[in-house]
Amino acid sequence: MAKYKRILLKLSGESLMGNQHYGIDSERLGDYARQIKEASQMGVQIGIVIGGGNIFRGLSGASKGFDRVTGDQMGMCATVINSLALSSALEAIGIKTKVLTAIRMEPIGEFYSKKKAIEALEAGYVCIFSAGTGNPYFTTDTGSSLRGIEIEADVMLKGTRVDGIYTADPEKDPKATKFKDITYDEIYTRGLKVMDLTATTMCKENGLPIYVFNMDIVGNLRRVLDGEEIGTLVHN
Repeated sequence: MAKYKRILLKLSGESLMGNQHYGIDSERLGDYARQIKEASQMGVQIGIVIGGGNIFRGLSGASKGFDRVTGDQMGMCATVINSLALSSALEAIGIKTKVLTAIRMEPIGEFYSKKKAIEALEAGYVCIFSAGTGNPYFTTDTGSSLRGIEIEADVMLKGTRVDGIYTADPEKDPKATKFKDITYDEIYTRGLKVMDLTATTMCKENGLPIYVFNMDIVGNLRRVLDGEEIGTLVHN
């Protein structure tokens, strides 16, 4: 039995680049798809939010002269591209998917609603939620918090390139130590950048735990669902 019945899996757009400097690495995409298939075959209901940083990030666009609203809208479109890629990779290995968008763009994806998402999850579809919240000034972290709360997920699994939350950036500080678990309040007081403050606050106020782990190691998603303590749990 999997530890969780329904999850919101947050994936980084940058991780999709693999060893490239831009775009989507087909090998990394395939690794993700096979891990998600394995989780689905365990009977876990899976909602996914994926970032768009491998293609375009609204904030960096604004720093280069783009209007912030336009830049964020471009970022939303980038998440749709990644969602379609992941959907295609999953369908190719026999997993039914449904891409739901926060902005209307049929026939690319269906317009999101909580009812539609939960019906699809219960019918065995992997649901991929794209275009963030549909609003500028909100990150895909906030989008994943919102969707996780709406679909009544047991946990948000935040798949990153590191194996949890540390006292400092482990790539810069060799003395950084890893937390097995940490409270939302500790994240605030320590100034740790797990997610943006809006996303973290939403999870805190609605009691949605976050589990941070390294998704880039094949098999880790299964290990988390089996209950292995390979990352960091964030809780109230």
